[in-house]
Amino acid sequence: MPQLAAPAALTTSGLEDLMDPQRAGGPVATRRSADRIRYAPDASHYLFTPEIIATPRSITEVAELLRAAEGQGRPVTFRSGGSSLAGQAQTDAILADTRKHFQQIEVLDDGARVRVGPGLTVNQVNNHLRRHRHHLGPDPASSSAATMGGVISNNSSGMACGTALNTYHMLESAVLVLPSGTVIDTADPAADHTLRTSEPRIYDGLLRLRDRIRSNSTSVERLEHLFSMKNTLGYGLNAFLDYDDPVQILLHLVIGGEGTLAFVAEAVFRTVPTQPLAATGLLFFDTLDEASAALREVNRTEPVAIELMDATSLKIAQNSGAQVDQLNRFDVAEHACLLIEYQASDDDALASTLARAADAFDGFSLSADPSLSRDRAERAALWTVRKGLYATVAAARPQGTAALLEDIVVPAPKLLETCQDLTRLFAEHDYGSDACIFGHARDGNLHFMLTETFDTEAGVARHERFTEDLVSMVLGHDGSLKAEHGTGRNMAPFVRRQYGDELFDVMVELKQLIDPQGILNPGIILSEDPSFHLTGLKTNPPVEEEVDRCVECGFCESVCPSRGLTTTPRQRIVLRRAMVTAEREGDHTLLAELREAEEYDSLQTCAADGMCQTACPVEINTGDLVKRLRAENGGRAEQAMWRQAAEHWEVASRGAGSALSTARRLPTPVVRGATELARRAVGTDQVPLYSGDLPAGGAKRRRTEDIWTDSSNADAVFFAACTSAMFGPSGSGEGSTAAFRTLCERAGVRLSVPVGIDSMCCSTPWSSKGMKSGFAQMREKVLPALWRASDHGRLPVVCDASSCSEGLHHMLSTAVAEHSEYAELRIVDAVQFVTEKVMPSLPVAERIPSLTLHPTCASTRSGTNAHLTALGELLAQDVIVPAAWGCCGFAGDRGLLHPELTASATAQEAAEVQGCATTAYASSNRTCEIGMSRATGQEYQHIIELAEQLTR
Repeated sequence: MPQLAAPAALTTSGLEDLMDPQRAGGPVATRRSADRIRYAPDASHYLFTPEIIATPRSITEVAELLRAAEGQGRPVTFRSGGSSLAGQAQTDAILADTRKHFQQIEVLDDGARVRVGPGLTVNQVNNHLRRHRHHLGPDPASSSAATMGGVISNNSSGMACGTALNTYHMLESAVLVLPSGTVIDTADPAADHTLRTSEPRIYDGLLRLRDRIRSNSTSVERLEHLFSMKNTLGYGLNAFLDYDDPVQILLHLVIGGEGTLAFVAEAVFRTVPTQPLAATGLLFFDTLDEASAALREVNRTEPVAIELMDATSLKIAQNSGAQVDQLNRFDVAEHACLLIEYQASDDDALASTLARAADAFDGFSLSADPSLSRDRAERAALWTVRKGLYATVAAARPQGTAALLEDIVVPAPKLLETCQDLTRLFAEHDYGSDACIFGHARDGNLHFMLTETFDTEAGVARHERFTEDLVSMVLGHDGSLKAEHGTGRNMAPFVRRQYGDELFDVMVELKQLIDPQGILNPGIILSEDPSFHLTGLKTNPPVEEEVDRCVECGFCESVCPSRGLTTTPRQRIVLRRAMVTAEREGDHTLLAELREAEEYDSLQTCAADGMCQTACPVEINTGDLVKRLRAENGGRAEQAMWRQAAEHWEVASRGAGSALSTARRLPTPVVRGATELARRAVGTDQVPLYSGDLPAGGAKRRRTEDIWTDSSNADAVFFAACTSAMFGPSGSGEGSTAAFRTLCERAGVRLSVPVGIDSMCCSTPWSSKGMKSGFAQMREKVLPALWRASDHGRLPVVCDASSCSEGLHHMLSTAVAEHSEYAELRIVDAVQFVTEKVMPSLPVAERIPSLTLHPTCASTRSGTNAHLTALGELLAQDVIVPAAWGCCGFAGDRGLLHPELTASATAQEAAEVQGCATTAYASSNRTCEIGMSRATGQEYQHIIELAEQLTR
């Protein structure tokens, strides 16, 4: 019987030679404690801390790393998005980050195919495909976090793709790096020859295993049954049945191979045409049994997706604040629901489909009238609830517990019985109170979640007993222990039981054939250790509110502007947990290292833009945590200084503008040199770095009676942003303040301005720095003035910078939370106001050919991106929002204090913009315009300036 190879233990002997960052062409590596700890977790209930982090920058460096690792018998695990739920992206050896430098993308054949790197998320790829009206087949619920490397490694499917459109069937070709360092591009017509000549042992071995399986009718029958369902347990041995050529067999074994056979450096996917119309809704049933029993009839109506959610899932979704009327107005008891979606190419086809569905629904005993919405926003809200269900449920877990999300599949006729058996197992093992069931019911694929405390022997023992009973139950129903999430650590010991001795031995021989030293992700997929799934279980000691709710799912990372520079929101939380643990355990050396790293990696280079909250299923704003920590670190002198600035903001803001104007008149090297000296003396987080691309100061905000009207006969209150006073307009514009005023005058819209506008600010500078005293001082100045100017809330307050509009919203929300009198104040961003109230009176004579827009973090958080796009469409024939757009990281003064943050945050978007020249470039915030102009070399202006120019 073949035995699994055991890799050599990781030692320091020769490690420095292997990973020396100074070595020409060598992969960048680090053993710094903060880096090892922040990369350690994934979304699973396991935790292993790597010995070293490698960050290869190319295929050549990956090959070099693997050759050296194989020669020394050192384990290597590839890590990309870290959204794995079964612990397959963790190691205590060498962890290779393959996300940072592998984010290439090329859309082919007008979207019919796409070439991608493993570091891109599913959503990022679909954003590029959207203009071509195509999308990827695999559609996991974690699309915002799951990267293409993980999609391939786990053979991802998802909610609507079933098995026909999963990764196995939609991946056309890939560039593979084998453990020996050999590179195989399966798209190359000579790929089979290359494999035969470069790796003859592998080539011949694959043919031998192919023939061995095909000649065994029991093996063929077992594989055909298991892979008629979603099945990601073990290796995809169905490749030996589906393909004849070794190179294609190898490619399809790597799919679902969880990084144990090869590294996928690049892949080409066939894509799916996007149907233009859809209808989505919820079917409520009195019980989970009734919902499960109705599945067959629902499936006959041919929906593209059927998602099951039990009562616990529904209650937690309601408590999360989900904005779904169908859900929130329903009184959940023991109910369950089916989330269903139908798609069609035209109105008649969709109407016909919905009519057939309605006839079927009449035969059900539903708890509420079915309602299928065609509204894009309502449908998106429904899917947001489902896609975020894992993290939402996990965040509601008791403090100090870990979340376990399991993933099984059974033949569809066995689904009802399986749900009943699961419910029984929950009760038998005392998991009943918080366990929940949801999943892809159309495919017989169930997910269920438990919470467990792994810092006690009793908790680990209960988990062991439950897992054993679960395995027996699923295999008793002739199902698979894993449908989507991969084998990982938690089901590796049970692969033999599902496949039998013969097919398990084939898998062992396959692993030895391709990875004879056993260096690639050892133990993952195949383990003969019966307690393998009980080692490295994660504990979650209480830390602080934001930290305790986090389940380390990684949804936040793709929108974080500092993700390519220092840390992500998840990593900041992980480091906070590690610091608390080190303090509790008395490890003062580690605690000191982590605190030192936190200053720059977490506090100084966090944009605190709140974009993480827009992606987090439980709406954790790590920026709020960073602001609080900044406040705790800020001394009395700094607090006093910012309070003084709040008291005399007219002088401070005008001083900043005057300084910029003076700097523009001096040689740039002189000014830059002076700021560099000051930064070295005082600190890079205290003194801005001057750059020649900064504008001169702006015009003074003013309130003169010949321009502004009284509130008694005004249509709106104009709160001109102080950023326009500090930073002058772009070369071709007059600034958003003047442009907004001119547009309103042309449209006959009368404006009022608060008395003392020059001394006011939205308070974002104080909020972002955690300067509570100054924030309160500014709030007490601004809100009473707006209350009076708006005639006690009768008039909307309009601001001409999206970040300042959001700042005013935040200021108002803090006051309302304290039961202030200002609840009736309405803050409206100028882009929305101009789109809805001004432009209908100002027709555009001739639209410009094309316009590139940069949405901002503030416009995203406040929900005004749709207005930005709508205004752009009034001004240009073709409006482009780059697929890679994101927060520019300028974040008030962060772009001046840490320009490296903005450079990193804008790199991908800038590359896309530079590759597609348009007539004009616009945004909705002055500092963002500066940041994007700096990044792209194109002149960005406020879209309101463009509107003013095109309506003259």
